[in-house]
Amino acid sequence: MRFYCIILLTSIFLFTSCGRKGEIEVISPDSRLKLTVDVKDSITYRVLFDGKEMISQSEIGLQLKDRNLTSNVKIKNIESKTIKETIEPLYGKFKTLSNHYNEIKIDFEDNFSLELRAYDEGVAYRFITDIDNEITVENEIANFNITNDPAVIYPETSNYTAWELMYIDYAKVSSILDGKRAITPVLYSMPNETRVVVAESDVRDYPGMYLVKNPTGFNAYFAQYPDSTALGSWGFVSVVQRTRDYIAKTSGKKEFPWRVIIVSDDDKKLLTNELVYKLAKPQVLTDVSWIKPGKAAWEWWHDAMLPDADIPSGMANRNTALYKHYIDFAAENNLEYLMIDAGWSDIFDLSKVNPKVDVQEVINYGKSKNVGVFLWCVGMALTDRSDEFLKMMHNWGAVGIKVDFFDRDDQLAMDWYEAIAKKAADHQLMVNFHGCSKPTGMQRTYPNIINFEAVRGAECSKWDLTANPQHHLVIPFTRMLAGTMDYTPGAMRNCSPQLFRPIDQGLPSAQGTRCHELAMFVIYDQYLAMLCDSPSEYRKDPDVLRFLSKVPVTFDNTIALDAKVGEYALIAKQKGEEWYIGGMTNHIARSLTIDFSFLADNKEYIAEIYKDGVDANLWATHYILDTQKINKNTKMTIPLAQGGGLAIRIFSK
Repeated sequence: MRFYCIILLTSIFLFTSCGRKGEIEVISPDSRLKLTVDVKDSITYRVLFDGKEMISQSEIGLQLKDRNLTSNVKIKNIESKTIKETIEPLYGKFKTLSNHYNEIKIDFEDNFSLELRAYDEGVAYRFITDIDNEITVENEIANFNITNDPAVIYPETSNYTAWELMYIDYAKVSSILDGKRAITPVLYSMPNETRVVVAESDVRDYPGMYLVKNPTGFNAYFAQYPDSTALGSWGFVSVVQRTRDYIAKTSGKKEFPWRVIIVSDDDKKLLTNELVYKLAKPQVLTDVSWIKPGKAAWEWWHDAMLPDADIPSGMANRNTALYKHYIDFAAENNLEYLMIDAGWSDIFDLSKVNPKVDVQEVINYGKSKNVGVFLWCVGMALTDRSDEFLKMMHNWGAVGIKVDFFDRDDQLAMDWYEAIAKKAADHQLMVNFHGCSKPTGMQRTYPNIINFEAVRGAECSKWDLTANPQHHLVIPFTRMLAGTMDYTPGAMRNCSPQLFRPIDQGLPSAQGTRCHELAMFVIYDQYLAMLCDSPSEYRKDPDVLRFLSKVPVTFDNTIALDAKVGEYALIAKQKGEEWYIGGMTNHIARSLTIDFSFLADNKEYIAEIYKDGVDANLWATHYILDTQKINKNTKMTIPLAQGGGLAIRIFSK
């Protein structure tokens, strides 16, 4: 349900005569942000925050095959309106979202419009075409001329096939070589520590946006439309071999993706910013009763090894009995799901099941224990026979699929994501996208998309040093602005930098303390959350297992208590009458102070506090569990080790 108030002013705001050129502006409800558009021979825009220019005059436009749509334009009409409504997401970190913005729509004579919006948390624009026939888009012009030569966290890439990237810190934009490309979101830090983030929303039937450094700033770049593809990368990934000379062929009546500029002078607000979600197309599914976020036991990260178990384990021994063991673990600890990763079937023909794994028996056993089963597959398996295989898995009783190895975000790939989401919904299957491009709000449109990877996650601990506490404190302020992320936390072999070594085959470790790892289950948005480690490891620590069994994946309210990009984050999240707090630091030890004034008046609570042990700087598995009585007047300062953290469960007496 939505409650809304719309104020509509038609053709009387700013300009009233057709074809008149000049400057048009839309201002955020709190008056701090301004998006200004100048219409002359071309269309340019600026972004100001508290009167200071964040993005200087930057050209935008659409180049179609037969004409440059945004050259020598003439204004036909201008409308403005204010929207103030409440969005009720099916799930998320808020029960409700305030959707309050001012909007201007500029209609031009050549059958297209430019829509501008200003929220308190950012501004956005998009093109809308109203052309009868199909159109071919040669290029979309989108420039971002960032002012003041700020520092930038740049997820640099040399291709269009990976989003599990490291983030490179540049002290100045001018330090980046022209031509260097990055995925979005990209975060810029102005000299006064105001943050500017460039992102996008509602990418459907269109390629995803990259940023490329140029002499005056950054310009958008898009993967070209594929002309031919072939199987590469292990023989089951669709790799583009040749491209055409355009980026999209699409309906002439189209709402193009939103170009999003988030601005904040408070890092805490980045942790609760839902602008990409708000701008996305609203939910199109009607029956959503079967969509249930939750936590999952999962075998892949720890190579299905079950030390001390009474059955054979390891990847080579995956069989029906082993997966029943995981289901028993999930049922004992309030985990809703089991994720069965690669190996249960043939790569391309999902009906050819590994004879060691009786999938139907595993799913039936899970049902008897109230544990649903997700099944892994590659995206290429869901092309010609997608309806057949999705119906088959639904008939088996599977609740969802993990679809992997897309490694593309050209127009055809983006159509592929949406087609899978829609067809999976037809068969009441949830979807966890892996090897995918970053989310851009499609989860709002198709809420059966329960998670996306597109993040350098825990898997990299098997191979290198990049999944480290510094990285852990960058992604909540960058990647997570795009949407939910499947980092797959939960490692129990926690290591300090001095002792960490990557382990590929076998039982891997993770950098950061045990409390740092627990905090991820609160700080990171993950509506399908993997417990990446072995049931045998969790059973060794009943206190940790109790926290993991209790912490939800969706919440009613989220409050960022303290934060600094790349350094630390402290977040409180509410579910019903309970609260959960997560705190993390980078490689620098520090203390964080918690003010519990967000708790209810005149009420006493119990806090179970997981905090780093006194020697956790070296022995990262060491922690202290402390139980205290607290109320809204309580203040508490907790020391965090290097790469440390804290996790708290708060409940009524």
